[in-house]
Amino acid sequence: MRAIRAGGVAAAVLLGVVLAGCGGGGSGGTPEATAAPTATASASASPSASAPPPPATTAPPAPDPDATPTPDARTLVRVTRSGGFAGQTRTVVVNGAGSWTLLDGQARDLRSGRLSPAALEALRTALREADFAHLPRVATADPPVYDGFTYAFVHGGFEVAADQTALAPGLRKVLEALPGFDATG
Repeated sequence: MRAIRAGGVAAAVLLGVVLAGCGGGGSGGTPEATAAPTATASASASPSASAPPPPATTAPPAPDPDATPTPDARTLVRVTRSGGFAGQTRTVVVNGAGSWTLLDGQARDLRSGRLSPAALEALRTALREADFAHLPRVATADPPVYDGFTYAFVHGGFEVAADQTALAPGLRKVLEALPGFDATG
């Protein structure tokens, strides 16, 4: 019985030494603070207690293939139209697989759908031909068109914005290939 009690006390003392070694690294700990875990551990050790088992090690969970976006699930293009007489903001987001969503100014879904394969290819062609890398980042009308629309396009790591009368021809083709900004379809 004394051997078991001595083993429990030894384990508690060892635990106190380990804890004291972890907490002392320049944190300003006092000897009293490091001695407290030892006293607490030895007081709680019972005659039949043994050293606590080592923590179980588990491998990190395997990545969920559904959680990792595939190239087709990533956003292909996002176009926001704002302004107009009513001052509305609407955003069309199209992913690489052709699914699209129309959002209002508070990012609420207004409608959604899926482009046909031909419509998706037409949009991809319009995006390539628009040549976002060489478009001006901001194109404004001179003179400004009050109550006109302003468009912001995000595609391929580029963002360009333009007033409706200052849209480059390539951006006009992109707009024609989108499902539209009307909530009713």
